[in-house]
Amino acid sequence: MPLYRDEAIVLRTHKLGEADRIITLLTRHHGRVRAVAKGVRRTSSKFGSRLEPFTHVDLQLAEGRSLDTITQAETLTANPLGLDYDRYTAGTVMLETADRLVAEEKQPSLQQFLLLVGGLRAMAAGEHAPGQVLDSYLLRSLSVAGYAPSFEHCARCGEEGPHRWFNPSMGGVLCVTCRVPGSASPAPETVALLAALLTGDWPIVDAAHPRHLKEASTLVAAYLAWHLERGLKSMAYVER
Repeated sequence: MPLYRDEAIVLRTHKLGEADRIITLLTRHHGRVRAVAKGVRRTSSKFGSRLEPFTHVDLQLAEGRSLDTITQAETLTANPLGLDYDRYTAGTVMLETADRLVAEEKQPSLQQFLLLVGGLRAMAAGEHAPGQVLDSYLLRSLSVAGYAPSFEHCARCGEEGPHRWFNPSMGGVLCVTCRVPGSASPAPETVALLAALLTGDWPIVDAAHPRHLKEASTLVAAYLAWHLERGLKSMAYVER
């Protein structure tokens, strides 16, 4: 079987038989890959904890008909988010989002890979609150996937803002003329915060009022659910 090397983030794992696991990976060069790790559930496994969710690994794989096989694995970054509940749950949402946005197997998605690596690194570093790191990652990953929200111009007509209405199905903020029924009316500070989360303007994010942070998180979750067509299971465990 042909061999290839790549680096990857482990997204999720499933048991296979008595000792194996199916590992779902987001790789740098091959997009989303599903591969078998043989014997990984045995205590004597040479892979050990290298193939657990969140781990950034360097891999050698053998191509297969339906599933590839992992033949070597070396840890690049462990990303120990399991030590903190808030960071763990937020990180789990990031993994599930990446899994959903990169739906087709082995379709290169370098930008999504780099976003996830950076997002998990920021989450593990603890320099910013888990909820804000998550919201920033979600907005950026949606943008890379082609669902970029508009926070400065009307998403429908392009008129320059600021605008007071927001609707996920329309792609962002709306002017008075383009407003549709069911649109939210967030505080101006919340709209500015959303724009800062998208661009990574952390001084604005870190200085935001808790009320505006909570409102922004609600709108980000609604925007994500709309464009993924259904909510994420892991989102239910995140304190918003």
